[in-house]
Amino acid sequence: MSKLLEMKNISKTFPGVKALDNVQFDLQKGEVHVLLGENGAGKSTLIKILSGAHTKDNGEIFIEGKEATIEKPADAFAYGVSIIYQEFNLNPYMSIYENLFLGREYTSKYRFINKQKAIKKTKEISKVVGLNAKPTTLVEELTVAEKQLVEIAKALIFEAKMIVFDEPTATLTETEIELLFKIIRDLKANGMGIVYISHRMNELKEIGDRCTILRDGQYVDTVELDQVSKNELVSKMVGRKIDENNKKKDSHSCDEVVLRVVNLCYKDKVNNASFELRKGEILGIAGLVGAGRTELAKTIIGEFAKEKGETIVKDRVVELSSPSVAIKNDIVYLSEDRKDEGLFLEHSVKRNITISSLDKIRAKFCLHNSKEKNICQSLIEKMNIKTPSQETKVVTLSGGNQQKIVIAKGLCQQSSIYIFDEPTRGIDVGAKEEIYNIMTKLVKDGASIIMISSDMPEIMKMSDRIMVMYHGQIANIFDNTSDLSQEQILSSAIGG
Repeated sequence: MSKLLEMKNISKTFPGVKALDNVQFDLQKGEVHVLLGENGAGKSTLIKILSGAHTKDNGEIFIEGKEATIEKPADAFAYGVSIIYQEFNLNPYMSIYENLFLGREYTSKYRFINKQKAIKKTKEISKVVGLNAKPTTLVEELTVAEKQLVEIAKALIFEAKMIVFDEPTATLTETEIELLFKIIRDLKANGMGIVYISHRMNELKEIGDRCTILRDGQYVDTVELDQVSKNELVSKMVGRKIDENNKKKDSHSCDEVVLRVVNLCYKDKVNNASFELRKGEILGIAGLVGAGRTELAKTIIGEFAKEKGETIVKDRVVELSSPSVAIKNDIVYLSEDRKDEGLFLEHSVKRNITISSLDKIRAKFCLHNSKEKNICQSLIEKMNIKTPSQETKVVTLSGGNQQKIVIAKGLCQQSSIYIFDEPTRGIDVGAKEEIYNIMTKLVKDGASIIMISSDMPEIMKMSDRIMVMYHGQIANIFDNTSDLSQEQILSSAIGG
C-alpha cells in the first residue's frame, strides 16, 4: 500500500491550551486507520486541520506524496478529503439530491439547474451506499442512519480519496452498524483511505487495521490492531489503569422508595409505564432506539405533557408540569443531546454550570460573584473538567469536557433524584470512568439515579436493577445479579 496522507510534526495552540504538539499521522490507500485518544487528546483538532477548519501553527501535510496547503475547507475538498462529523453537515429542509449537489449543481449550457440529472445520479449513488429513500425526500424525514448514508454518498459522488468518520456508530442500532461496516469495507477494497474515530473499544478491531493514539495533544504510538490487546490500547490512551469489570460490584440501594411512577402515558411513545426508584439505587433503562426511554424521562419531568398517570415523589403525589417544577421537586434531568438541550455553547463554563442554580448564588439584588466562582471551581475540580478558565466558552471545549459540564450543572442543583440520559455517549474510557465514579459517590451519599444507556456493558456495570423498554412499554425489570446475561436483556428489548 502507498501513502495517501502524511501529517508531520503538526502543532496547534489556542489561547491557554497547547492542543497539538508535534503530532504524526499517516494513512495508506485501502486502509482503515483508527485515531484514538481521550476527549481533549487532540483528535478533533488534528482532523479540523486536515479539513481546513483550523490552520496549523507548524508542521507539514502531504497528500499522495506531494506537500499540501490546506487553509480552508475548500482546499481540503480539492485534495479529496471528506469529513463526516457526529453533527451532520446537511440542510434538513432540502431534499437528498439537493444536499448532494448543494453549491455544485449540474447546469445546462444556459446555466439552468439540471434537476433530472442530479436525481438520476443520486439514485445511482444511493444504490452503492444502500440508501433506499427517494432522492426527493427531505433530509429532516430521514433517520440518523440514513443521514449518515447521505453524507457518505456526498463524499463518493465527488470522488473523495479519503473519508474521516467521527464517532459514526454513536447513535446507530446493531443492524445499522453492520451496514455501515459493510460500506466501509467496500470503500477500503476500492482503495479508499478511511480515518475512523470512535470510543467504542469493542468495534475498533472489527473494522480497523492500524491505530494511532494521542494523549494530551501529543503522539503516543501507532500499532497494528491485530497485535495489541484492548487493555494495552486503553493503557496507552489514558496513561493509567482503567477498571474493565462490567459487572456491578457494590450496591448502596435500600428499600425506601423515593420515586414511584404509576401508569404514565404519552401519545404512543409511553404506554402505562409503572416502576419504583429506591434510595441509593441506580436504575438502568435499556432498550433499542425508539423504545421510548427518553420520552419516558421527559414525560416524568413534565417536558412532555402526560395523557394520564401519576408521579409520586417521597410519598407525595406531584404534578410536574415542566422541568423547572421537576427541579423544585428534587428531580434533575441531564439530556442526551448536550449541544441542543444541555448547554449554552456560546456562553462560559461558569455560566453553564450555575445557570440552573442561580437561587443558590443570589444576593439580595444581584448574583454573589465570588460564591458563583467558588461553586464553579469546586465542580470543575470534582469533574476534572479541562478548561483554560471559568470564562472559556463551552463551544471551544472537547465533547467529553462538554459532557462533564452538563453533569456539573446537574450536580450544582444538589438534588436527590437524577435522570442521566446517555451520560457517556461519545466520550472516552477515561472520562467514562470519572463519570461512573461521580455517579457511584452520588448514590453512596443517598441520591438515586435513573440511567438511560444504549451501552450494554455500561448498563451491566452500573445498574442495581435494569428496566427494559420495548415499544413504549416496560417489558421487564431485572435485578442485576451475577447470573443476569446481556442476552436476557436484549431478548426483552426485541420483544422476547
